[in-house]
Amino acid sequence: MVKLVEPKSMDECVYFTNRNIGEKFNGTARCWVFRQQCPKCKKAFMGKPVVDGKAKIRALEYVCPNCKYTVEKMAYEEGLTANVDYVCPACSFHGGMVLPFKRKKVEGVLTLRFPCEKCKGPIDVTKKMKIIKKKDKKVKAAPVEDLDDE
Repeated sequence: MVKLVEPKSMDECVYFTNRNIGEKFNGTARCWVFRQQCPKCKKAFMGKPVVDGKAKIRALEYVCPNCKYTVEKMAYEEGLTANVDYVCPACSFHGGMVLPFKRKKVEGVLTLRFPCEKCKGPIDVTKKMKIIKKKDKKVKAAPVEDLDDE
């Protein structure tokens, strides 16, 4: 198990979630992503621009509060790493890992997917509490026998 550094406050994080996972919710996943330090001045952590004391939630850039250096959202988010502390829903193994914070679409839902360290089964942390629905196999209807009117 990797020694994970836990955040002291939510101000240190770009993303944090604590979820029950698995079909019967018998596993858990706690995931957090630390903010990056400013690459220019290295004195403050980058964040969304603040206007009138409130962060602009849908901003397309991240700004250093100290030197006002700006980085585009996509470029900033490519360098982030996620810390995950989990209990596997398949084998109940308790583990932790550090991985790149790259979400991929899994059955139409943005998901951070990583393998269990013990059983190698996939563990999914979905965006915005979405539930990945399993596709049901379509059952063909049995042919109905025609009844003749006699």
